[in-house]
Amino acid sequence: MALADLLQPDAIIPALKVNSKKQLLQELAAKASKLINVPEREVFDVILQRERLGSTGVGNGIAIPHGKLASLTSIRGIFARLDTAVDFEAIDDEPVDLVFLLLAPEGAGADHLKALSRIARVLRDQDLVAKLRATDSANAIYTFLNQEQANAA
Repeated sequence: MALADLLQPDAIIPALKVNSKKQLLQELAAKASKLINVPEREVFDVILQRERLGSTGVGNGIAIPHGKLASLTSIRGIFARLDTAVDFEAIDDEPVDLVFLLLAPEGAGADHLKALSRIARVLRDQDLVAKLRATDSANAIYTFLNQEQANAA
């Protein structure tokens, strides 16, 4: 599964200004709402419910919040690079500055897990992560994330 299948160029937030995990999730829900035409509150509730099960902060300043929505027809992603890292209750207790939100249809069991795995694998690449942190250009971020797939294929 390629990140390009999940992430459109308009789904990149290159320099998001937030002060907390809650505000970050609200901003991601607002962006997702516009892109997938689902009420913002519905998106926020789904990702907040998942966070209550345990933080999706996977370490190294990266979080992969995710959830399933009944009204969605395909798996969609949003990538945000934060201006300033925020406490995300990550497994390594480090603040988070790179966030990949993944939203999937209710019935996307295995595909949802494959997408999560792909995102985690791509974001383990230290060179890529350094490039993502060094730019606030949405086009550059999109290119970096999609180049990585070509290299990993």
